[in-house]
Amino acid sequence: MTIDPPKTGTEIGNYFVSNYPPFSQWKPEFVGEALAALDGPPRVNDALGLYIHIPFCRKRCKFCYFKVYTDKNASEIEVYLDALIKENELYSRSPAFQGRQLRFAYFGGGTPSYVSEKQLHYLVSGLNRHVSWANAEEVTFECEPGTLQKSKLEALKEIGVTRLSLGIEHFDDEILASNGRAHLSPEIYRAYGWAREVDFPQINIDLISGMMGESEEKWRETVRRAIELEADSVTIYQMELPYNTVISQDILKQGVASPIAGWDTKRRWVQDAFEALERAGYHIGSAYTAVRNPDRTKFIYRDRLWQGADMAGLGVASFGHVNGVHLQNKDTWEGYSEPILQGELPLGRAYRPTPEEAMRRELILQMKLGKLRPAYFSEKYGVDVLKTFASELAALRAERYVAEATPERLALTRDGLMRVDSLLPRFFLPQHTNIRYT
Repeated sequence: MTIDPPKTGTEIGNYFVSNYPPFSQWKPEFVGEALAALDGPPRVNDALGLYIHIPFCRKRCKFCYFKVYTDKNASEIEVYLDALIKENELYSRSPAFQGRQLRFAYFGGGTPSYVSEKQLHYLVSGLNRHVSWANAEEVTFECEPGTLQKSKLEALKEIGVTRLSLGIEHFDDEILASNGRAHLSPEIYRAYGWAREVDFPQINIDLISGMMGESEEKWRETVRRAIELEADSVTIYQMELPYNTVISQDILKQGVASPIAGWDTKRRWVQDAFEALERAGYHIGSAYTAVRNPDRTKFIYRDRLWQGADMAGLGVASFGHVNGVHLQNKDTWEGYSEPILQGELPLGRAYRPTPEEAMRRELILQMKLGKLRPAYFSEKYGVDVLKTFASELAALRAERYVAEATPERLALTRDGLMRVDSLLPRFFLPQHTNIRYT
């Protein structure tokens, strides 16, 4: 894991902290812990969610590190959808899920919008036979602009999608093409126009700072175009290079310099974008998000997970969390599908965090919001985070990354927010520092 990002050129390694303890600590030998958690009593007062991984894409982006397939035909996709439905049924039968209703659902990928309207209706009707999201606060669906037609967007609205997330990434056609994106800018505008006509409650657009070929001028123009769309929310990530991306493998095999801008530059680009968005009336909601109206635009999936919610993760390599245990499915096509045919969950590895690790996980993830309530940790864990992490917070304050540390509020400065992922390992336990993240 890259703890202290280089200032010139992005090196290969994980930077983004998405969970704790590091995934490398999750082991196949702990799967029994996950099965025991599923047999435990339901946490009826805690939020329950569903993640559905759709691993199909028109092409693989050069920076992609997710489990995706670009070579599956319609019949293979349908076999996979049947597996998702069966897996959902297996979860619905477990004691830990009894008497509970879904509060959020998230279709991620890959490219969920790759599937046809017919396949989409088939999947959703199958899922809803066992666990319905009729009373969910949020249903999110990720889309690649080039896979959309107005009729497909109408189908998404019909099945209950409340937040449409468009993976725009950039508006410059040369940058999109050189980074392996399947869509170009005309498809962005066409898809966005249709989405507005269909009238989703929330439309989010994703951007990435520091894609190959990025320049000051092109980034400013992309931000300008994003603001011009007046999306309900804008999410901006800084490009990183995990080992399994095409770019990383090219660097390793060819010995060339990293083609990705350094972290200082990417942080500055995100900061410039946030300032432009604020001038346009947006509010910064986390290290990655800006929203037009915080009163009506929420990120339920994110917030509930960062508060330890239960979630069934459906699909190849998907992650979940049940009754205090982290779990992940097997990460190959056969490894995922074959156990389901036998009526078994396709779990590949798991980890039961200690109460202290669970507390640190929530602290680490909520720090990404730029602010948190110390009282939340006192009430839930009986821990005074200001005392427990006094030395870490004092150091961050001396470095001007923490703006406030009071019983009412712990808040980062804007500079701290821009580099939050590089600061979070300071809150890891000693045995989890300087180890492989994934």
